[in-house]
Amino acid sequence: MTTDTSRTATATATATPSTDISAAASGTWTLGDLTVNRIGFGAMRLPQNGGALVENAVPRDRDQAIAVLRRAVDLGVNHIDTAAFYFSPLRSANELINSALGPYADDLVIATKVGPTRDVSGAWTDHARTPRALRAQVEENLRQLGRDHLDVVNLRVLGTDSIAERFGALAELREAGLIRHLGVSNVTPDQLAEARGIAPVVCVQNMYGIGVRPEYAEFVRHCGEQGIAFVPFYAIAAGGREGGATATTEPEEILAVARAHDASPARIRIAWTLHQGPHLLAIPGTGDPAHLEDNVAAGALKLTEEELALLDGVHKAAV
Repeated sequence: MTTDTSRTATATATATPSTDISAAASGTWTLGDLTVNRIGFGAMRLPQNGGALVENAVPRDRDQAIAVLRRAVDLGVNHIDTAAFYFSPLRSANELINSALGPYADDLVIATKVGPTRDVSGAWTDHARTPRALRAQVEENLRQLGRDHLDVVNLRVLGTDSIAERFGALAELREAGLIRHLGVSNVTPDQLAEARGIAPVVCVQNMYGIGVRPEYAEFVRHCGEQGIAFVPFYAIAAGGREGGATATTEPEEILAVARAHDASPARIRIAWTLHQGPHLLAIPGTGDPAHLEDNVAAGALKLTEEELALLDGVHKAAV
């Protein structure tokens, strides 16, 4: 099952969020000179049910996907995460964003990623490593989104080798005006330091959440100390990754906190993420309007010290 269908199965009490919810309740962070609400939206799941990277998933209804994007903006979301490789045989996340939200509001920040490549069938083919290949990916994102520049481009990394040449190529495109700000994704602390030696880095996108990568605690703190946003992916899906949350039950500690707030476990997971520091930005993705509102409502949920300690115990137990 995907995140969109399994999340309610794990909840003993899931309340419908208030109609006055707003992403603004999560607070703000600045990506370079761009201010965003800390609750954003991830576009990976828009092209089809189960996510654009999942084989044999059912294409999502186009009207529903566009409605979810417009509703996200109505709820105050002004930070959308996407990529040209978020596509299915019938849908492209970037094209849906362009159709739903163009012409774009001045305060809307669209962050994209480059690096991975897929052929027309959706199969992974390689990882762009040359300046020419990376420029082609940047230009493809520009075309699909209908932009003359990209707000934030994250270099998505596989492996622990040097990223100097690749990040340097993106830094040159930033100097040329095609990119406003740069980030890195799936990186080690050493790779972040290498990138920062080449050009400013405004964000780090790494897998992180309750029970996921507890060893990143020091890395997360370091990013905050350097004024760098930490943007976790799969914060809800956890080990299910792009396939979504697959567990039929949540840890009792998460369920207990969810019951105390009359909230879904997904909302508790997002709230915990935001409580890890003011520089944490959440980008949960969904194609379901109700789940979208539930996700955004997490920005206003305040966890007590006792609840945080309980959830931290679940998190650290994964070491």
